Amino acid sequence: MASLLYRLGRFSFRRRKRVVAVWLLLLVVLGGAAATLMGPSSDKFTMPGTESQRALDSLQEQFPQASGTTGTIVIAAPEGGKLSPAAVAPVVRDAAAVPGVLGAVDPFQAGAVSEDGRYALVQVQFETGPEDVTDAQRAAYEKVGADEEGLRVEHGGEVLSAEVEVGSTEAIGVLIAAGVLVVTFGSMVAAGMTLLNALVGVGAGMAGLFALSSVVELTSTAPILALMLGLAVGIDYSLFITSRHRQYLTEGLDAEEAAGRAVGTAGSAVVFAGATVVIALAGLTVVNIPFLSVMGLAAAGTVAVAVLVALTLLPALLGFAGLRVLPRKQRDSANGAGTDTGAATGTGTSKDGSTTEPREGFGFRWGRTVTRFRVPVLLVGILGLGVLALPAADMRLALPDAGTAAAGSAPREAYDLTSEGFGPGFNGRLIAVVSSDDAAATAVAAKEATERIQGTKDVLAVTPPQLNKQGTTALLTVIPKAGPTDEATEAVVRAVRDRVADIGDLPGAAGADVALSGTTAVGIDVSEKVADAMLVYLLLVVGLSILLLMLVFRSFLVPLKAALGFLLTIGATFGITVAIFQQGHFADLLGVDTPGPLVSFLPILLIGILFGLAMDYEVFLVSRMREDFVHGAGAQQATVSGMGHNARVVTAAALIMTAVFGGFVFMPDPIIKSMGFALAIGVLVDAFIVRMALVPAVMSLLGRAAWWLPRFVDRILPNLDIEGESLQRKLVPEQRAADESESEDAVRV
Repeated sequence: MASLLYRLGRFSFRRRKRVVAVWLLLLVVLGGAAATLMGPSSDKFTMPGTESQRALDSLQEQFPQASGTTGTIVIAAPEGGKLSPAAVAPVVRDAAAVPGVLGAVDPFQAGAVSEDGRYALVQVQFETGPEDVTDAQRAAYEKVGADEEGLRVEHGGEVLSAEVEVGSTEAIGVLIAAGVLVVTFGSMVAAGMTLLNALVGVGAGMAGLFALSSVVELTSTAPILALMLGLAVGIDYSLFITSRHRQYLTEGLDAEEAAGRAVGTAGSAVVFAGATVVIALAGLTVVNIPFLSVMGLAAAGTVAVAVLVALTLLPALLGFAGLRVLPRKQRDSANGAGTDTGAATGTGTSKDGSTTEPREGFGFRWGRTVTRFRVPVLLVGILGLGVLALPAADMRLALPDAGTAAAGSAPREAYDLTSEGFGPGFNGRLIAVVSSDDAAATAVAAKEATERIQGTKDVLAVTPPQLNKQGTTALLTVIPKAGPTDEATEAVVRAVRDRVADIGDLPGAAGADVALSGTTAVGIDVSEKVADAMLVYLLLVVGLSILLLMLVFRSFLVPLKAALGFLLTIGATFGITVAIFQQGHFADLLGVDTPGPLVSFLPILLIGILFGLAMDYEVFLVSRMREDFVHGAGAQQATVSGMGHNARVVTAAALIMTAVFGGFVFMPDPIIKSMGFALAIGVLVDAFIVRMALVPAVMSLLGRAAWWLPRFVDRILPNLDIEGESLQRKLVPEQRAADESESEDAVRV
């Protein structure tokens, strides 16, 4: 792999104008395709094989008039006042006149008026699903009742599922990343070039994603996740390769050779690191949850583009930059005799011409400290992460509802006003769909289902059945006492399903089917499906990490240590996220005004994403340790050397990723806020506690045993050559031949 990437790096360097032109052309083409082909995003969470999805499918086929999306308009009189039919009638009339609305129900006729007469609910039925409702229809819906003086009118319901938009807050993360790059490189050119390379990759990946949205239904969060990861890994991968390129320049190599070797060595690690992220994200498809599969594949595609850009466009940009990627003080030495390694090793020449002692950086000092106090470091690190993971035992999962929407948004205002006037259960209404081939059987089953559901604990009310024209399908609205994401509502869903399961066996109702659905039931089914799949996926990812790292490091204990470290990272990340977003500790600092269950797909996404990122840091730290060990260094010396040479780069990479992910915490959407926070915390925990502290401590404790691998396994495993050993064997004789040729020329002169 290293030799192939070495040739690719040199080719891109030499043909830099063509490479840049190709990428610019690709950006233009993809941008044009995105502008013309981009389709709408969707907040629809389908779950094939579940009862709730079966009910929705049956409703759409047998009762299409009731299968479209719904809206709820909440009307409130001034404090101490009461609503009258005359006051509410204009709102009902205007709601029914909205384009795409089948009808609006008068609350006085439906009995949807609070006991004190101050609040009323107007149910609005649209003819299509939320993904097919246009912006103009939503705007017209939100204007209903705006001219009614003396009344408070709020608009909510499924039709107003908030779309997630990319705002200016994430620019904060990019600015912080730029600052970290400037400090790390000491060169505006190197920092700007690295950031530009990442932005090109993100632009190409996102444009391609939006172009595909015309044929693939994207959830509103899929592009945001792709943007998060594409930007973060794009900067990090460019940082790794640029850092290695600068190192080779300071060792006296010419720019083209330095670029080739940087892509051949650091680029090999980038390919592996990117592949782990892509595999982990694409592996979400095995969970068989459509919207989760789309999110994983969208993010995986953007990461793959980021890897390709780092391997091709970056060496081309390095060709244009030349020695300007180095700090000004190092350019003269790099332009000198070609053998000065002072900038890389810290050696130099004093005024009297003598060689000064090497100046070791913080990475070497930190590596020696950790290896010296390895046992205390291990104990403190493991116990500390264990304590942080404790809140994860109480983790609850749910799909977000309007109660967690941004304060002041229309869905949130309607949710709060509904809870105030009627109770939280009116925001989590369930739908019982009774169907059969015989109208008489449906009627009997609907009557029996109404009685049984009404007698279920924590059910507030059940509306009379609505029948389709054929009388074969009945629709019952079930109102629980608790809110949509409350544990009591989950218990209600399970209890209702148990109570109505055998209705189809009753005389007169033979063959009838009763299925419970609605947004709340769908959310519960999604959460249960994800929770069931999470352990399987975690085992898959951990098993994958062990296999891949065995291929890379040709060791058994190093992969095992990496997998256990990843489990510590995941546990601590889950614990901290639960403590803040679910339990409410320090929630105000992050703008979380309503703590509640975590978004159902957040944990499984974190497992996939953090696995890939954790392997990034594992590879970049441990590969240098293996490289030095293979070349004759002792186990302890190799551990210190690996930390010394790569700690600075890994620190910068982790800070950049944290800044990029952390920028999304400022977005009002609760899903994106929790994703950004959890990813930022996960990166910090993994990079600075697990990889920078626990990894060198364990490696030091294991010594030579860390690199043990049974001989029969060693013969079976292919050699991926991540460290570029084959490249080194090839280049050393070539360099020796070149040196001998120069010596002969000098003798002739």
